[in-house]
Amino acid sequence: MNIYRKKLIVKVLIIGVMAPLIGLASQRYTRSLVMRLQAEERSKVQLWAMATRQLILATGEENESIGLSATIIENNTTVPLILTDGEGRIISSVNFRETRKGNPEETLLKELEKIRDKTDPIVIDLGDGHLNYIYYKDSIILRKVRWYPWVQLVVVIFFGAVSYIAFSSSRKAEENQVWVGMSRETAHQLGTPVSSLSAWLEMLNVKYPGESIGIEMQKDIARLEKIAGRFSGIGSKPELSETCVPDVVANTVNYLRKRSSSKVLFEISGSTGNDAQNADINPELFEWVVENICKNAIDAMEGNGRISIVFSNTAEFLMIDFHDTGKGVPRRAFSTIFRPGFTTKKTGWGLGLSLAKRIIEDNHKGRIFVLSSEPGKGTCIRIILKNRIT
Repeated sequence: MNIYRKKLIVKVLIIGVMAPLIGLASQRYTRSLVMRLQAEERSKVQLWAMATRQLILATGEENESIGLSATIIENNTTVPLILTDGEGRIISSVNFRETRKGNPEETLLKELEKIRDKTDPIVIDLGDGHLNYIYYKDSIILRKVRWYPWVQLVVVIFFGAVSYIAFSSSRKAEENQVWVGMSRETAHQLGTPVSSLSAWLEMLNVKYPGESIGIEMQKDIARLEKIAGRFSGIGSKPELSETCVPDVVANTVNYLRKRSSSKVLFEISGSTGNDAQNADINPELFEWVVENICKNAIDAMEGNGRISIVFSNTAEFLMIDFHDTGKGVPRRAFSTIFRPGFTTKKTGWGLGLSLAKRIIEDNHKGRIFVLSSEPGKGTCIRIILKNRIT
């Protein structure tokens, strides 16, 4: 199983399974806690109602004895209460915020209407058909407890996002160091055999001057020297210059055509030769991108098919589309094929397209992505560069 497939499964398990389970457990626990607190608060209100009734019956003076600021309920500092008579007139209230705007009485009446719609009042039976009602709503503490899981979830998401960004930045920096170290070591390792091959080629040319094999070997040695130069340049800022991109692509395709199977057909179209198809690029690195895309396409076609390279441009951008007739890739892999280590082959490191993406996006400030793909029919990879005339 591919390493990115494994990572995707782990992410799905964490985000799609563990996170909802944690959230559900937190919600259930909080809900049970809220229900217990609600029951406790209602019990307190009922107790206050009983105490108020006893005071009224004992004194017989309703207006003087049933104020909610009386000693029997003065310890209530959290539960908002409204006491009304049988006609619905407000007698007293407690734990409601005073508003600076509007009429306080009208505000309290609006609060009473909201409470009536949500909860049943506590009835105080004073006898002889006289009734009073205590209306109440959840305390501030209870409302905070109800919101606690959501606040907790936001905090977890925030710290998770911060941790992910920090981890990704650290991993990216580490990947950059690996890229630079590996590339420079590769260039160093290539240097010795290339120098040796050059010496052997000189001896061959002296003994067999004018042989075509020597000319072709010279081309390949020059190619190896160019590759070594590419690797040695990884990690440093490349020099960009105005270049006709179709010419660079055509030169690379000509090189690949002679070294590929005769069953692989290369086609280039849309090249106009005007300045709209010029861009600031590093020709050697851009050749490397074209090579990697084409070689990847040849592998996908198993050495038999067609690679069509189509140029198009707008007022600002130059687009190069690489169409192949290979086996294609599923949509879920459109982004992962550019990650280091991703490969569908039994051999290989899966670095070609990753390197192409790094060169295009980091060194040339362009874009490279899978424009379209259909399993069994082929893939189209698009490169977008800012053209030179903008």
